[in-house]
Amino acid sequence: MLNHRRILLLCSAATLALGACGDFDLDMRNSGNGFSTAEAARQATASRPRPDDRGIISYPDYQVAVARAGDTVASVAQRIGMSESELARFNALTPETSLRAGEVVALPRNLDAQDTGGQSRSGEIEISSLADSAISRAEGTTPTRTPSAATQPADQQPLQHRVQRGETAFQIARLYNVAPRALADWNGLDPEMRVREGQVLLIPVADQPAPERRSEPQAAAQPSEDVAAPGTGSATPLPPSASAPLPEPAPPAREAEEAAEEARPPSPAMEQERTESAATRFVMPVEGRIIRAYSPSRNEHGIGIAASSGTAVRAAAAGRVAAITEDTNKVPVVVIQHENGLLSVYAQLENLTVSRGASVTQGQTIGRVRAGDPSFLHFEIRDGLNSVDPMRHLQ
Repeated sequence: MLNHRRILLLCSAATLALGACGDFDLDMRNSGNGFSTAEAARQATASRPRPDDRGIISYPDYQVAVARAGDTVASVAQRIGMSESELARFNALTPETSLRAGEVVALPRNLDAQDTGGQSRSGEIEISSLADSAISRAEGTTPTRTPSAATQPADQQPLQHRVQRGETAFQIARLYNVAPRALADWNGLDPEMRVREGQVLLIPVADQPAPERRSEPQAAAQPSEDVAAPGTGSATPLPPSASAPLPEPAPPAREAEEAAEEARPPSPAMEQERTESAATRFVMPVEGRIIRAYSPSRNEHGIGIAASSGTAVRAAAAGRVAAITEDTNKVPVVVIQHENGLLSVYAQLENLTVSRGASVTQGQTIGRVRAGDPSFLHFEIRDGLNSVDPMRHLQ
């Protein structure tokens, strides 16, 4: 069962590889003291929401706690009613760790959630967010479709990022196109903006004003040159025969059919006119029953294919591994880019056999299905950032 929080995590290898591309500057502190417009280009971000009386900020798919002056991990856990060891472990801290006023700690579960007997939808939402962000960084774009992007209005749930070894706050801010100061304010970082491996950061959301409603001015109606002036008579129009010869008499019906037949272009050979999308067909990554159908309106941007844990997961088509992301439970999501511009997304995996940038052939094993209740593979096909029904492409 997918019970993850809505978190995006790009592995450190992906970050380093991205940093090696072009003029990408991993650390803004290396820019010196010269004038730079980079900060001005960052999106204006909203303020972090105020926590409740317990110090908790609640979002649809997760919660965070905001520390108060003098707090430790243990005191925060006691105030919110959670095991101090559970809270400390989830944030890569110890119960005795002192926290700064305003520092954010992530909660491993929703304290206000009620068990309704149904299955949480946060996992499906998260996979789409993971895929969007992974694809965006693979293509050098910014996600725009889902609330997972940092460009969404402030009332949307922000992304979470778990810090990897060697990452800095400046790198992470650059990765999500937000100002480092906003990242520090949202997470209560110290003046040096230090982050630690395993720390969960909130990615600020943009503060976007409502778009202005502009009405296009309508051009004033211009009088027609053919309209007669007041008090004068209208000119009598000339009959068509006065300026052009009469048309030739229509040919007999048989002659018209023969002429049309000669003018008709030859029929194309349809077997040679396959579209680019049709030229590359996808195969089922695993054999099994479809237990979750494609339904974007319900945040199902792919399909769930039932499979026993340990089942080999195959690349649905030849391509290149564009990105590999992980959630806080270290469950990977693999994105493969194909020649025709489509991308395939694989989630609920373990024991990966590929790495970012590797070329794969159709049918090549890329990992194994992870154990779950039920165990299944989540599979998507994307056209850029937009999901498409995988069943249209599977053969």
